[in-house]
Amino acid sequence: MNNLALLAVLVFSSTGLLAQFPARPPSVRASGEASVFALPDQVRIAASVTTQAKTAQDAASQNASQLAAVTSALGQLLGPNADIKTINYFVGPNYQYPPNGGTPILIGYTASNSIEVTLGTISMAGAVIDTAAQAGATTVGGLRFTLKNPEPQRLQALQLATLQARSHADAMVNALGGKVGPVITVQEGVQVRLQPLVGVADARSTPTSIQPGMIEVQASVVLEAQLN
Repeated sequence: MNNLALLAVLVFSSTGLLAQFPARPPSVRASGEASVFALPDQVRIAASVTTQAKTAQDAASQNASQLAAVTSALGQLLGPNADIKTINYFVGPNYQYPPNGGTPILIGYTASNSIEVTLGTISMAGAVIDTAAQAGATTVGGLRFTLKNPEPQRLQALQLATLQARSHADAMVNALGGKVGPVITVQEGVQVRLQPLVGVADARSTPTSIQPGMIEVQASVVLEAQLN
């Protein structure tokens, strides 16, 4: 078969394949975003103990004793089922750097141990902060307000985002004198996000009072529909 005949066969075959798959009808694609706000029902509080000594062993030993006092006090406050876990541990050297340059001088070691307390009762946050500080924690903070089960807010945000996507599609198509037909596809545009807004710890009062912010649950949707 010569080249001309082969080309004719290929063109004929391609035309036949295209005839089997009709052209896709015109469509419109639109996106929507929505946020739902809710009061947090869970808070995580970080507390750290930092100690310094001439040797790494002494720094670690002092740190362990001081942290044990903190965890014991928190356990007495929250009970045997307290949700307390270690989130960071570090032991490292401390150097003194000569003002005019030169070799740094080893002057000791620092040990740091951080724990996180998870509370299902936000009103206990102030007491946890005060207890940890009084028991020997050198740093207390890093409050993170969350939702135990964000699924109801997630579903609501997805519904609102879908409605917005449909309204965006209607607006674009109506501007062109057409109408939106059946939906072809609809999917989440990005992963749903939980954005905790800033909570405030008021250290001016005794005991410490906590003012949690709202939790923002965000969702986005991409929708594609036919044009009528």
